[in-house]
Amino acid sequence: MAIANATIRAVNALAARWAGEIRADGNSVFSAAGVWPLLAFLADGAGGAARAELADALGVPADQAAGAARELLAGMGAARGLDTALGLWTKRTLELREPWAAGLPAEAHGVLTADPGADRAALDAWAARRTGGLVEAMPVDVTDRTELVLASALALRTRWLRPFQAGGPLDTPHWPEGDVAALTRESGVLDRIGVADTPDGHVTELKVLGDNALDVHLLLGEQQMTPGQVLGAGVGLLARRHPVLPGSRLPYGAAGPGVRVERERSLTPDPPTLKVTAPAFRVTADHDLLERHELFGLTTARDQRHGHFPGISGTLPLAIGSAGQSAVARFGATGFEAGVVTAFGVVGAAGVPRLPWLVTTVRARFDRPFGFLAVHRHSRLVLAAGWVADPERLPEYPDDLEDREDFEDRAYSEDF
Repeated sequence: MAIANATIRAVNALAARWAGEIRADGNSVFSAAGVWPLLAFLADGAGGAARAELADALGVPADQAAGAARELLAGMGAARGLDTALGLWTKRTLELREPWAAGLPAEAHGVLTADPGADRAALDAWAARRTGGLVEAMPVDVTDRTELVLASALALRTRWLRPFQAGGPLDTPHWPEGDVAALTRESGVLDRIGVADTPDGHVTELKVLGDNALDVHLLLGEQQMTPGQVLGAGVGLLARRHPVLPGSRLPYGAAGPGVRVERERSLTPDPPTLKVTAPAFRVTADHDLLERHELFGLTTARDQRHGHFPGISGTLPLAIGSAGQSAVARFGATGFEAGVVTAFGVVGAAGVPRLPWLVTTVRARFDRPFGFLAVHRHSRLVLAAGWVADPERLPEYPDDLEDREDFEDRAYSEDF
């Protein structure tokens, strides 16, 4: 993935700021990598205060934004397991400035028919096709005033190098309503886990490696920490801003949030083991980006009383009419998948017997709300991030014996 470090830092910085807006009492998932290139193309065509605000949100100068966006999209598109797409739809009557239009792939350009119903169906079909059905609708308003829609799609899938085992319920007081579907795994690589010392508190990071260099980092902070602090710490760890004590060097006893290191007796001289328990989860979220207009540099651009994009069209004043992102992420026994569509609508204006050996076990339990980052391993680009406050539940166990046997045969046999 050939992307400039400055661009990766800018995208990850936006992810960290966005994480600060996430509430702790519900699930969420979002992708700064999905919105950043669209903001960059808008900045390239913006003028005045809107251009300055967009550049500030991007973290790069406006005259460099489009080039950085093209590089980002090309780099992500070349990564295994990651599919990206860019879409541009305009009314036939909207005349685009050639320099701006030439910066977008020609095959990305479609037409708005001025029939909102037909346009909505076409845009929804594009979103579903580009995410393999994970996102079924384009997160943007389409009206007869919509002159232009600019959208991106991102779909990532990875299978774990070492799968989890699907087990029974996760015993935890933090999710009292219903049984949480537990995933367990053992590994001899203790350093897949570490405890970071951050300004806001300690954070436990578990790296779950995918077979195509797309990994997921599970992040459990101290109980008083907010989602923004936990996810921000995860982004800081990617930039190596916080000291980390790896699993092989953790002290005995309570070693960090959700982590204990124990010495246990065994019949055999087993090597140290990392034992992980975490919930399966599926999280979805729809974000109205204009509700967070300051975060995305859209404060001026949303003012429909004036035009803000002279570099996009010289014949019609344009403003942002709507902006949204729909995202879904699923973490299961065999892998992880996520789909994101971002769009801008532009309008005119367990007693133990005595055993001879002592072995070391690091136990990690993600048994209360936690964060996650989907990361490209080599570039450290955050592709998706989220918060799990309500993980997947186990289905109810049937009372009838025949139904129960069928239930056990089917339990956890389905892959995504």
